[in-house]
Amino acid sequence: MVNQKNDLDVITIGRSSVDLYGGQVGGRLEDMTSFQKYIGGSPTNISIGASRLGLRSAVITRVGDEHFGRFITEQLTREGVNTEGIIIDKKRLSALAILGIRDKEQFPLLFYRENCADMGLTKNEIDPDFIKRSKCVVVTGTHFSSKQVSEASFQAINYAKNNNVLVGFDIDYRPNLWSLGGHGDGESRFEESKVVTSHVQKIISHCDLIVGTEEEWHIAGGTQDTLKALRICRELTQAIIVCKRGAMGCTVFPDAIINWDSGISVKVNKIEIFNVLGAGDGFMAGFLYGWLNDQSLELCAKYANACGALAVSRHGCAPAYPSKIELEHYLKNGSQHFSLRQDTFLEQLHWSTNRRKSFDNLFTLAIDHRVQFKKLAEENEKQKEDIAVFKSMALEACLEAQKTEHENVGILLDEEYAESSLHAASDHDIWIGRPIEKAGVFPLELTEEPDIGSRLANWPVNHCVKVLAPLRNDDPKDIYEHQVKLLSQLAQACRLTNHEILLEIITKRNDKACSPEQILSLMQKLYEDNIYPDWWKLEPIENVEFWSKANNIIQQFDPYAQGIIVLGMDAPSDKLASVFDLCKNYKHVKGFAVGRSIFFETARKWFGNKITNQQAKDEMFNKFTKLIKLWKRKN
Repeated sequence: MVNQKNDLDVITIGRSSVDLYGGQVGGRLEDMTSFQKYIGGSPTNISIGASRLGLRSAVITRVGDEHFGRFITEQLTREGVNTEGIIIDKKRLSALAILGIRDKEQFPLLFYRENCADMGLTKNEIDPDFIKRSKCVVVTGTHFSSKQVSEASFQAINYAKNNNVLVGFDIDYRPNLWSLGGHGDGESRFEESKVVTSHVQKIISHCDLIVGTEEEWHIAGGTQDTLKALRICRELTQAIIVCKRGAMGCTVFPDAIINWDSGISVKVNKIEIFNVLGAGDGFMAGFLYGWLNDQSLELCAKYANACGALAVSRHGCAPAYPSKIELEHYLKNGSQHFSLRQDTFLEQLHWSTNRRKSFDNLFTLAIDHRVQFKKLAEENEKQKEDIAVFKSMALEACLEAQKTEHENVGILLDEEYAESSLHAASDHDIWIGRPIEKAGVFPLELTEEPDIGSRLANWPVNHCVKVLAPLRNDDPKDIYEHQVKLLSQLAQACRLTNHEILLEIITKRNDKACSPEQILSLMQKLYEDNIYPDWWKLEPIENVEFWSKANNIIQQFDPYAQGIIVLGMDAPSDKLASVFDLCKNYKHVKGFAVGRSIFFETARKWFGNKITNQQAKDEMFNKFTKLIKLWKRKN
C-alpha cells in the first residue's frame, strides 16, 4: 500500500448498498412493477459526488461476495473512487434499499439491512496508514447505530485526530436504522430518542465539520427548537455547523450561534422537487469540494446548494450528482427551466460528463453485417448456425487483439446471427456495439419499433446502440423528415434507458456517394435537432479539411462526446492507413470500426471450406492488429 500523505482528499466510512428505484412515479410502492438499479448508501453516495467534482475520494465499507457486491465495487471504480478500503464479506449479503417517488411529499423507502455486509465492519479493519493518506475523514450517523460499527467509526476518528486529518460528520439520521419504528418506516426522518441524542453528542465534539437537516439537528440537540438545538451543539463542538433548510437553502455557522443572522445564509433558486432521496449526500459532496479546496464558506454553501438542487431534480441518488463541469455551468448560467431535468443542454452536459466509461481511443471489429453473411451462407449451402460460429471466432480474434495490443478494443455484433457471442462479450472488458436498424432497408426502419424505449430496456446497459442512417440532404422531404424523427425517438429512448448511441452516416446509394460537405451539413442539422450521438461512425474520407471540420462541429455542439470512429467500407489497408494519417490527430477522432476489410475474404474462404477455424481466427487477428498498428504509427 502506498503511504503518501494526502494522496486522497476524503475518505467516507459506512453504508454501501444497491438502490432499486421504482420506475413508476406517482403510485404506491406496492404497485411499482419495474425498478432501476443504482449504487446507494450515504457515505458511498458522498464519495461518488466528491469524485465527480474532482476530489480524490475513497470509501471504507464492506460488501457481499456476490453480484451486488461486485456491482458496488465496479461502479465505484468507474466513478473514480478509490476502493482499497472495501472489504469483501464472505458471509453477509450487500445491503439493499427499495425506493419510490409517490408525490412531492412522499418517498417510500424500505431498507434491507439486517446483518448486511457493511454492518459487519470492525475497528480492526480501519487501517491507520490509509486514514493518514487523506485530508479528511467523513463519518455518517447510521454507522454509529450498533456497538461494532460505532467502534469502527470512532477508531477512524481517533486515527484522523492523531494525524491532523480533518473529521466531517453527516448526521444522516434514519430513525428505523436505529431500531426506532418498523420496517415500513424507512421514509421517516425524525423520532425523538434520548439514546440517539446522547450518542450523537459524543460524536460531534470530535468533528471539524458537521452537516444536518433541521430534523437532524433536533436529534443532535435533543429539542425540536432548531436554534436552541444548534446552540446546545455549539457548546459541545467548535466545528463548522451547517444546517440544511430545504427550499430556504442552508445556513453555515463558523462561530457563535445567536440567531439565524449570526450564520452565513445562502438561498437557492426555486425549482421543482422531483426526488429528495439522496439530495443531502450530493449537498455534502458539494460542500466538501469547496471546503477541502479552501474556498470561502459562502462559496462552499453555493456548491452544496447547487449539487442538492440538481440531485432533487432527477431520478436516483448518486447518478443524479453533477460533474465539476456541469456544476460550474449551472452556477454560472442557472437554468430557465423550473424542472431542471427538462433543460436539454444541462441534461446532455450531465450525461456526457458522467459517462460509464470514456475512451481516448477505440478500435472496433465490425461484424454486425447480416445481408452479406446470409448471402455467403446461401452460396456455400451453409446454415444460420455456421454464421454464428464464424462470428464467435471474430470475437475470439478481437479478445486476442486486446491482450496483445493492450488497447481499447470493441466489437459490433448483431442479435440475429450472433446472439451467443453478444452475450459472451459482456464477460470481457471490451466495448460492445449492437445494431438496431433493419438490414438493407430504405428508408430507415428499426428492429425495436414501435415502442423503442420499452424494447431497449431489455438490452444490457453496456451495449451501445448502433444505428446506420442512410441520410442525404437531397432525399425527398418526407423521407428525410421520417428518418430524422425516428433518430430523435431513438436518441431519447437511449437516454431514458442509459444506453449510448452510435450514429453511422452512409451517404452512398446505388454506388454513388454524395460530397463530404453533405455529411458535415447532416451532422450540424442533427445537433440542431437536439440529437446528440455519443459516437459518430463516418466514411473514410480522404480529405484533411473534412476531418478538421467534423472535429470542430463536435467541439461546438457536444465537446464531451465520445467522438468519431472511421468506418472501412471494404477499403484496402493502404487507403485506410492514408485516411488514418489524415484524421487521427484531431481531438474527437478516436479510432475505427472496420468490418469487411478484416473479415470478408476470410469469411469467403471459411464458408467455402478452404481454411480451418484456427486459420480464420489468425487471419482476422492479423488484419485487425495490423490496422491498430497503422493507427498508432507516427505520421
